[in-house]
Amino acid sequence: MGKTIGVIGAGGWGTALAKLLCEKGHEVTLWCHGEECFREIQNRRENRLYLPGIVLPGSLRSTRSVSESVSSKEMLICAVPSHAVREVLEAVAGLAEPQSLWVCTTKGIEEGTLMTMGEVFGGVFGPGIKNRLAFLSGPNFALEVARGLPAATTVAAFSAEVAKEVQAALSTSSFRVYTSEDVIGVQLGGAVKNVMAIAAGISDGLGLGHNARAALITRGLAEMTRLAVKMGADPLTLSGLPGLGDLILTCTGDLSRNRQIGVQIAQGRSLVEILGGMRMVAEGVRNTRSIHSLAARLGVEMPIVEQMYGVLYEGKRPREAVRDLMQRALKAEIT
Repeated sequence: MGKTIGVIGAGGWGTALAKLLCEKGHEVTLWCHGEECFREIQNRRENRLYLPGIVLPGSLRSTRSVSESVSSKEMLICAVPSHAVREVLEAVAGLAEPQSLWVCTTKGIEEGTLMTMGEVFGGVFGPGIKNRLAFLSGPNFALEVARGLPAATTVAAFSAEVAKEVQAALSTSSFRVYTSEDVIGVQLGGAVKNVMAIAAGISDGLGLGHNARAALITRGLAEMTRLAVKMGADPLTLSGLPGLGDLILTCTGDLSRNRQIGVQIAQGRSLVEILGGMRMVAEGVRNTRSIHSLAARLGVEMPIVEQMYGVLYEGKRPREAVRDLMQRALKAEIT
């Protein structure tokens, strides 16, 4: 029997999940922040702003009312950008059912507070939310999931029962969901990989070759793992779908917005110019700043993140960043 599910956020990923859930027989209400997006879905059964070419099920209900999207729902999926999560959660905190399960699909660290999304949820709802909260992360381009192409992902929760319930709700013949109890590792992998994808785009845009890209992905994984382990994660999690899997996808896939930003930076375009021409959020830009600050606070060495911060926020030239990475003091690979 299907669940009543509210999806908060009609970007590409929120829309793709809403489509998947509808096709599985769930009763889904999708909250659209923008009027244009809402009208497109209502009138054309298509989200041309964020998921063009994908026909949405007639059973999918879209709304501009956030209250309508969360009230009387068994499960709620948060699919808004990281900088908007706290504001949205505060707006719905008194509207959601106290027993509703929450699934956070947002990948990022909150700027300023440097909180994980799980910590933001706890700050808004209180510590009791842990028993009803899960995190979804993996190598998943929204367009491919919406098209029904094979994909796999991971859902992590503080409770094994919650993870299994979310797994059952989301799994289809083309979307395979694994469970995990490592909520820190799953969250950190999804956040750090965005920064590495910008770096990979710069490498490709400069024409540095496949060797450089492979080295960057591997050393990016080392940085990601160091930070996550420092925060209490299992290092094996970062070798799985929410870590290495997502890292490979966003560093190599042409659908990666963060990688595209890196390519354009290498071509000489300014960050302001690039972001001004984008409709969709590229989390890596904000994540570079927040993860750079988090690493400094925790005393974790993250040289790629440091160089990306220099390029994005301090006017450093991409080739200078590459030079400084290559000329760091020699050391053992595994320390």
